[in-house]
Amino acid sequence: MKLKMMYSFLNSDINIIEKALEETIETESLLLRQASMHTLKAGGKRIRPVFVLLAGKFGHYDINVMKDVAVALELIHMGSLVHDDVIDDADLRRGEPTVKAKWDSQTAMYTGDFVFALALKLMANIEKPAAHKILANTMVEVTVGEIQQIKDKYRFNQNFRDYLRRIKRKTALLIAASCQLGAIAAGVEEAVHKKLYFFGYFVGMSFQITDDILDFTATEKELGKPAGSDLLQGNITAPVLFAMENEEIRKEIEKVHEHMAPLEISNIITLIKQSGAIEKSVALSDQYLDKALAILEEIPANKAKKALRDIARFIGRRKF
Repeated sequence: MKLKMMYSFLNSDINIIEKALEETIETESLLLRQASMHTLKAGGKRIRPVFVLLAGKFGHYDINVMKDVAVALELIHMGSLVHDDVIDDADLRRGEPTVKAKWDSQTAMYTGDFVFALALKLMANIEKPAAHKILANTMVEVTVGEIQQIKDKYRFNQNFRDYLRRIKRKTALLIAASCQLGAIAAGVEEAVHKKLYFFGYFVGMSFQITDDILDFTATEKELGKPAGSDLLQGNITAPVLFAMENEEIRKEIEKVHEHMAPLEISNIITLIKQSGAIEKSVALSDQYLDKALAILEEIPANKAKKALRDIARFIGRRKF
């Protein structure tokens, strides 16, 4: 089953979100509008808005309220990607030129700042202090995570604790916040919105580990960038850490640098794939996915709960 079919009952509301995203980035600055629209039109699964809406289904669902939260979370995600591409000096995302590549790094940084500011402006419409505290804490942690990712580049002696803390901040916390803030906006009781938070957190961890696996197992066409790009940029992920448990492979991986020849990085990717690291990484992703599904069992049953379960299984175990 395709991902969008799992929440097809939200289609009309998703269309409202998409239109609201376009309307929100309207500004008198032509450059900011063009750069923001470029990022928006690059696509994406809109997973965070979907989680916001599904979490809202456990309470008093009003699309006019949910819309602001859903758009805000997607804008924060968009802004972080624009900044990521500057940090990573990336020219492609999803097969399309990044804002940095199409314009320049300065434009990209201000575009990211612009969409962050728009997100905060929208969230001001939600008159629930707890929601603002959660969002602020999440944005702080995401920023700390970005700085740590820079410090960890090509640091081959890092351990799994470093990696898991990094992907928690990079991906899991924003998905967790999407679930919790959607529920809070809909007036869901605290016991339930806290469980939705942990569901989102575990799904987010599984999601990122799977992304890191796909960087080695998917094709350039499927990834929209060359396979092994994360490693070439110095990002040490779960498959790399598992592969480095073999001392001979570790010695080869430690030779990786930004300007490494394609054939050399291709040979290292082959070593990683043959080491059993992919299978171990899949098992790690599945551990988080199982935790997410277990948390979901503690939440009241409705149509949204089934959709959350199906989406979790899809994004945690997606393969090309």
